[in-house]
Amino acid sequence: MLPVSSKEALYYRPVGNGKVICELCPHYCEIAENQKGRCHVRQNEGGKLYTLVYGAISIVNVDPVEKKPLYHFFPGRKTFSFAPYGCNLSCKYCINWEISQQKAARSSAEAKAISPSALVDYAVQNHCMGIAYTYIEPSIFYELSLDTAKIAHEHGLKNIYKTNGYITAEPLKAINPYLDAANVDLKSFSDASYRSFGGRLQPVLDTLARMKSLGVWLEVTTLIIPGINDSTEEIGAMARFIAQSLGCDTPWHLSRFFPAYKMQETPSTPESTILQARDIGRQAGLRYVYCSNLSQKGYKDTLCHHCRNPLVTRLGHQIVVNKVKDRRCPICQTVLAGRFE
Repeated sequence: MLPVSSKEALYYRPVGNGKVICELCPHYCEIAENQKGRCHVRQNEGGKLYTLVYGAISIVNVDPVEKKPLYHFFPGRKTFSFAPYGCNLSCKYCINWEISQQKAARSSAEAKAISPSALVDYAVQNHCMGIAYTYIEPSIFYELSLDTAKIAHEHGLKNIYKTNGYITAEPLKAINPYLDAANVDLKSFSDASYRSFGGRLQPVLDTLARMKSLGVWLEVTTLIIPGINDSTEEIGAMARFIAQSLGCDTPWHLSRFFPAYKMQETPSTPESTILQARDIGRQAGLRYVYCSNLSQKGYKDTLCHHCRNPLVTRLGHQIVVNKVKDRRCPICQTVLAGRFE
């Protein structure tokens, strides 16, 4: 029996013998009757594919937009952030593993369905600038995010994806009119590493390029993990890809790894590695490279790329000073890339 939070899914096709192929993400799962895809939240029932998490919300929060992280998208404003259960990748270091790697059977039984209009109401009541589809991969609750995003735009709210980029072209194009910004995890520049996370590199690179061409405001995050993606060669390859394929104005957020989930024995990333990666990014031509989870002052600040005047000063996820006026540096009048009030 399907849970109350189920709804017929978008982007699938029957292939005979009661099987369907899900076309939402690059896994293209072939799913037999009464079986689920790799995300555990899309099930074949009677030859039709259903999402099991249409409103089955596991977590809600009001977060600063900087927490996504987005530093060039209405800095200092609040977002209404939520997620159900599940994920289409299986990263062994996931800090949200208790919901991302949860099975649908348990999540369906425990969750209470919340409608898209109710989610938008919560955002409005909490005086949020927009809604962030986050904590887990938003494409796996695509139908809920699409319906919510449409209503959000009717209420003047922005829509933000915090995503692993593992989505196919057509669903991305369909949600694009309602998607205002995205922060995409570029986990590695090695296909072998991506396969250990349960995916492949090229589909993520394709998504990044598509988002850029579709006009979504785009920022990129890379968690630097010792022994996985911390070589200067790989960091340089990522930096050059961002600069050349996405543009030098694309903010790149570098984060330290800390032991988590199934990688408890892996040591934390040295701060020196993050600072070296920042320098590599700058040498590749990137204008805005941030050390998102270093505690020292200055590493999260937005500087004018021309005169290096500090424009937005941050302490944690909070804005201390914002000097941006009409998207310009008040000293030299250089235009700052991003979306600002």
